[in-house]
Amino acid sequence: MSAVDAPRLPEASVRSGRPGRARFFRSELRFFRSELKLVFGRRRNQAGMAALAAVPVIIAIAVRVTEGPTETGQDPGFFSAISGNGFFVALAALGAELGLFLPIAVAAISGDSVAGEANLGTLRYLLTVPVGRTRLLAVKYGAVVVFSATVTLLVAAVGLAAGLLLFGGGPVTLLSGAQVSLAEGLLRLLGVCAYLTVGLCALGAVGLFVSTLTEQPMGATIATTMLSVTSFVLDSIPQLDWLHPYLLTHYWSAFVELLRDPVALDALRPGLLSALAYGVVFLTAAWARFGGRDVSN
Repeated sequence: MSAVDAPRLPEASVRSGRPGRARFFRSELRFFRSELKLVFGRRRNQAGMAALAAVPVIIAIAVRVTEGPTETGQDPGFFSAISGNGFFVALAALGAELGLFLPIAVAAISGDSVAGEANLGTLRYLLTVPVGRTRLLAVKYGAVVVFSATVTLLVAAVGLAAGLLLFGGGPVTLLSGAQVSLAEGLLRLLGVCAYLTVGLCALGAVGLFVSTLTEQPMGATIATTMLSVTSFVLDSIPQLDWLHPYLLTHYWSAFVELLRDPVALDALRPGLLSALAYGVVFLTAAWARFGGRDVSN
């Protein structure tokens, strides 16, 4: 609709600006809901979420059947504590999926965000509705943020439910040796989910940028996943310790600090700042790239 065709508002409404703002927010909300429906309504995304939810169930059943929990190289004691308290299934599942499965899920959504529209030929249509490029990127990234939080909470919730069902609950023994109530343990678990979500959102910003560089969503997904895997690999090489603080995934494992008493907030701050830096840099790069991209074809 051109400026000439736009309906004229009453003079008082124009002066106050309230109807215009209300209409704008309603329009933004509809657009965002539509994007969320697209993300969560796709069969492949639902299948991916089901696979993520299956991991904590498998962990709980495996420990229950063997009745002999085993330690893993990256596990700070979560697997060994499962048989004593099902609460730890959620933490063990998050730790197990953080290295690959959760990053793949976020990479798939962020990599498909712009490249998928371009591949289907709907990107040009979206921009002529009209939907501004900045608005489109904001909505796409907002959906990535919601998806990152959803899958993290999904893994934790399914793990908690499976663990409590098979092993029961009770007071939670923290990594520092202190014991807290199950209610406080649940609050700490929410904090863990929030911290991991921030890190995954930084990866989502990288994926969104990569998605603006290509029209092949699978290529963007693979590139984003490989960046995450490469970051984990480099972080495991002691000779590259000078590089570790700059890696995207270096501080993700710091979520264990939320399971100590008292919580070492200073240990969490670098991870939050790193995620913020990655988010700002790559969202800015995505905006700059997408703003000058030719989508006329």
